[in-house]
This record gives sequence, structure tokens and C-alpha cells, in this order.
Amino acid sequence: MRTFALLVLIFFPFLAPGQDAGKLGNPLAEITLDNLDLISFDTKDQLFASTIAGDIYLYSQNGKQINVFSPARQGRLAQLEASWTVTIFSFSADLQEYRILDRFLNPLAEEGFNLAEINLAKAATMGNNNVVWVWDESDLSLKSMDYLRNVVIQSQPLNLIVNSEDLNVSEIREFKNRLFMNVPESGVYIFDNQGNLMRKIDVTGIKKLCYYNEHLLWIDGQKLMALSLTTNETSTLAQLAIPNASYLQIGQERLGIVSGDKVSLFVTPDWLKAWR
Repeated sequence: MRTFALLVLIFFPFLAPGQDAGKLGNPLAEITLDNLDLISFDTKDQLFASTIAGDIYLYSQNGKQINVFSPARQGRLAQLEASWTVTIFSFSADLQEYRILDRFLNPLAEEGFNLAEINLAKAATMGNNNVVWVWDESDLSLKSMDYLRNVVIQSQPLNLIVNSEDLNVSEIREFKNRLFMNVPESGVYIFDNQGNLMRKIDVTGIKKLCYYNEHLLWIDGQKLMALSLTTNETSTLAQLAIPNASYLQIGQERLGIVSGDKVSLFVTPDWLKAWR
């Protein structure tokens, strides 16, 4: 009996997260925004949300609206990133331009891809060391540019590397010195910081990339799914009680799930924070 009790005490910390898995609890807040499109958390768990017109709204940790930025030229954003320490990055494929803002939504830089080397930017993301990564659909190349000097540093043609002439790239995003390219029809490609292909993840249908503790997370129907970037194992983390949930983003202590024109804002559950 003592042996059984000892085993329970030893293994309980590993079993407990799994027992509570699947329960997000009640939303901390529900934010409704007409024509909601993209969301992103900053390092202080403030929520940034964009509309189809390209307006960017700023909300507090508890879902209270703080500020709004409305650009002079309206255009849908293909990328919104607030996870950098001091800046917000946005990119519009419709306008062929990217914008960098501060934490108060004041524009710091606004540039178009008017270089001869970038003719049709379809995806873009911020990188380390003043780099902006760009997927140029005109020549099917992954390019990095120094945005301070407005100069292309390197270009990597991908049609031969990934054995495809039709790369419908929906998003690229840097995570821990690696670049992830989401091609919903075929999977997620992972590159090193020089743009060299490392491997491909054969998971299709991911709407927006989301990372947490060396895992890639996404929503599949009513299920919250995860793939380990270390072991490549896929698991179901939760059954969601949110109809028509399309994608999620995670901050430090907040988790947001998008469904239509609504963001359901949750406190990140303990079982997820303890999960490795």
C-alpha cells in the first residue's frame, strides 16, 4: 500500500495536466469587432486586432479597448505581429507595403516593396537583426531584406527545392531563429536563419501559425491540436466549446480564439503552461 501511495505521489505531477486538459474555463472577455481579421498578443498580453480594412485595434489584458490606428490607405493585412519586444509589424499584400508601429500604434516606418528584386510580395514577416523576410511570388523566391537600408540581402529560389511550381503560401513567420512557411494545401516548411530548407511538417489546413513551448498549435474543427517541433508527434489537447472557431494565438498569460467577428479571451490554463 505504501508503495502504491509513493507511486501516486511521484507520477501525480505528470498526470495532473492531462486530467484537466480540454478545459479552458469561462472566457475572461469576448471582444466583438466588425470584419475582424487578424489578432496578435504583445509581450505584456495586450491584444492587437486588425479588420479587413486594415484598421488595428489595441485591447488590454482584460479585453478593454485602449487605442485604434486607421491608416490613410486602407488595405487588408496579411500579417500582424505584436510579439516583438518594442514594435508591431504589419504587412499588406494588397498594398504591397509593410508598416512598423510602436506599442501605442504610432507609425515608425512605412515602406513599399519598390525594389527591383521584389516584384510581388505575397507574405512577409519581421526577423532578427533588422531583417524582413519576404515571399516573392513573381519568381517563387524567399528573400530577406535589411529594412533600415532597404536592400535585399539574400534570395533563395524555392520551386526546385520544394519540388513544386504552385506554392500557395499563406504566411511566413520567424520563431526561435527559424522561419516557418505555411502552405495550407501541403504543409509547413521550416527554414534556418539563412533561408535553407530544414524540413517539412505534413500538416495541412492550418489557418494561422501559433507556437507555444516548442509546439505548433492549431484548430481542427472543434479540436485544439498540437505538434511537437522536437519529436514531430501530433496530439489533441482540447475539445473546444466554441462554434466555428478558426484559429488561436497565445501570449504569456492569455489565449485568444477567433470565431467569426469575435475573439474569446481566456487566461492560459495551468495544464497548458505545464505541458511540454
